[in-house]
Amino acid sequence: MGPVFLAGAFNIECCEVRLYNEVDSGPLVNEEALEWPDMLVLTGLTNTFDRMLHLTAYARTKNPSIIVVAGGPTIRALPVLAQRYFDYCCLGDIEELCEVVSDAWGQAFVAEDMLPRYDLAYWMRRMGYAETTRYCNFRCSFCSLTGEGRSYQTYPLEYMRKQVLALGKRKHVLFIDNNFYGSDRAHFLARMDLIAELREAGYLENWGALVTSDFFHKDDTLTLARRLGCELVFCGVESFDTEWLMGAHKTQNTNVPQVKLISKSLEAGIVLVYGLMLDLAHRTIADLRREIEFITGTPEITLPSFVTLPVPLLGTPLFAEFAAKDAFLPGIKLRDMDGSTLVLKTVDPLNEAVAFLREMLSLRGYRGRVIKHSCQFLKMYRSRLTKMQLMFSLTNAALLCAYSLATSPTQLAAPSAKGRRRTHVSTTEVLDGVYTPAFRVDSRYEHFFKPTMVTDEAGKLTKEMIDSGLLKNVTLQQQSQVALA
Repeated sequence: MGPVFLAGAFNIECCEVRLYNEVDSGPLVNEEALEWPDMLVLTGLTNTFDRMLHLTAYARTKNPSIIVVAGGPTIRALPVLAQRYFDYCCLGDIEELCEVVSDAWGQAFVAEDMLPRYDLAYWMRRMGYAETTRYCNFRCSFCSLTGEGRSYQTYPLEYMRKQVLALGKRKHVLFIDNNFYGSDRAHFLARMDLIAELREAGYLENWGALVTSDFFHKDDTLTLARRLGCELVFCGVESFDTEWLMGAHKTQNTNVPQVKLISKSLEAGIVLVYGLMLDLAHRTIADLRREIEFITGTPEITLPSFVTLPVPLLGTPLFAEFAAKDAFLPGIKLRDMDGSTLVLKTVDPLNEAVAFLREMLSLRGYRGRVIKHSCQFLKMYRSRLTKMQLMFSLTNAALLCAYSLATSPTQLAAPSAKGRRRTHVSTTEVLDGVYTPAFRVDSRYEHFFKPTMVTDEAGKLTKEMIDSGLLKNVTLQQQSQVALA
């Protein structure tokens, strides 16, 4: 939803704005679309930095005078590198785009009230999306918010109201806050009152949110949320292993046993969705298999919606930890920090880790247990959950066993996916088709299609990574050791 919120920076009377979402629509290769804009605004997650370069090369080839603006976690983590490629590198929040527009074209082109442009979000179908707070009050070691050190913020209630009204009368709304509950209970209760008002007026019927485990600590919180239409929440469970949670500084997940937390939510009538981290850098395959067997053998809880490797995101304490321990594999590409590609040395032999990862991404070998779990889950909760909730939970279990369909349903037939046998190891992973220009680009931008490297052939951080100050969370002594290696 980043582009939708960013588009609100432009004065609708002066600017024509178009959005394109590559997650939904596949790689943008339309030459006419790339030569049309006067300004190109790019955002994405950590592993999309190279894709921003590709689009910049295309757009500048078609229109040398185009202004290219880039933002997001990778730009904030790699400001020195980013400034080589983009005209404006936004290191702050989405509102910084207003300053960019004013600087480039004048204040007349800036919107008076920056609201999401839902009318341009062609991929937004049944579900509507809104945000009521920003950042998080916890500090998990693998989270980019921890690396950036931003403090939890609440939005004015009027901004929340404007977003929901702009969505129109929708049955389903998902609040995409980093932490919808947060540390300000008074503000949370005020938002609940507003949701009650908006439901009464017919602007939403059912809703979901992204929360942390403290959302479940007070019984009255769950009761209130369900009474006001909450049907689904996503919570970062990550693991059922307490020792691992403590090591990741995810202490908020150790206050209540994970199974109790999930079953408590289900018994209250709210489906809890979560992901599972397979940390092959800290845990053995045997240990992780025991965890998978425990989960698939516990029908009191939902199955994870996805299985992923921990990603040592740039600038996070986790990244600093692995850099200090010399734990990165050689020849790591930034684009491979995607949760399905090994970038770290593993406890078990690498070939065994790869074989295990291939199995776990679609739970191959556990599908019989998934079916049995689903049947028992249905029997246990059919009187507590709605038909839609039950259907979602069972569909979620099916998609867990169909990795490719669940992760990139619109791109299975894309050129970048054809004839590419994945190794799941960044050192040997073959680049996909988007690294070959879709049409002729100016020779000045040829290097824009080379992958950004995190480590060299010896497994040491590249100069670009060190120059960007990614080791700020490592002690000075460790910084010297890494830089001299």
